[in-house]
Amino acid sequence: GVTIAVLDTGLNLTHPDFKRLAIQHKSFIKRQGVEDGNGHGTHCCGISVGGIQKKTGWRYGVAIDANLFVGKVLSNQGVGYDSGILAGIEWALQNKCKVISMSLGAGVEEGETFSPAYERVARTALRNGCIIIAAAGNESERQYGLIKPVGHPANCPSVMAVAALDNDLRVAEFSCGGINLNGGQVDIAAPGVDIYSSWKGKKHRTISGNSMATPFVAGIAALLWEKYPKATPADIWMKLVQLARRLNLPATDVGIGLAQCP
Repeated sequence: GVTIAVLDTGLNLTHPDFKRLAIQHKSFIKRQGVEDGNGHGTHCCGISVGGIQKKTGWRYGVAIDANLFVGKVLSNQGVGYDSGILAGIEWALQNKCKVISMSLGAGVEEGETFSPAYERVARTALRNGCIIIAAAGNESERQYGLIKPVGHPANCPSVMAVAALDNDLRVAEFSCGGINLNGGQVDIAAPGVDIYSSWKGKKHRTISGNSMATPFVAGIAALLWEKYPKATPADIWMKLVQLARRLNLPATDVGIGLAQCP
């Protein structure tokens, strides 16, 4: 019954794994409907609200009884603009969504600060019963010693920034780090390597990215709100931190640690 808004490339509306849900949707991309011609948004929706893969019976996804709002803020080519993303956030807030999951962003340079516009919106969300969770970014190449800063808009202090872990609980090679002092910290981490979920064309696919880690945390936030319906966004943020499994890794890479369900 908790409402999650996934702002991404849309959703494969005829995918059988989502038939049980009453889905609200809106496109913020000109001349494109909410139908997902990319696959990325459908994958992220699957991780957050999931279901049962009909052919195999495999269970995937986190908060399978959540309500789903789908905002198409990225085109079928995976391109979006701040104006559309901010409009999607406003739409989610107007519909009283409790969790906004954004597996999107842009790279920033070392020393670059966060966007005041997004920070204002994120603070407004926290004051109005909603937590925004966003991907830290995929720009790093750790095998070559290159760690890039947490991207925009996850680098806002009032947005929960999610890093990616592999199956051995090591930070993913591509996952960005908290190297900018003025905002830009990593808050928490979740699985982001070889993640199975729904895909466009009524299919399923295994892919990797901080994009996959983010809806895991969004789903857990929804479970926490189900358990603690009177909680504030600050309460949910703190409970995510308290429940997280500490890892023997730098906080600049994984924040407080691995997000865990209550």
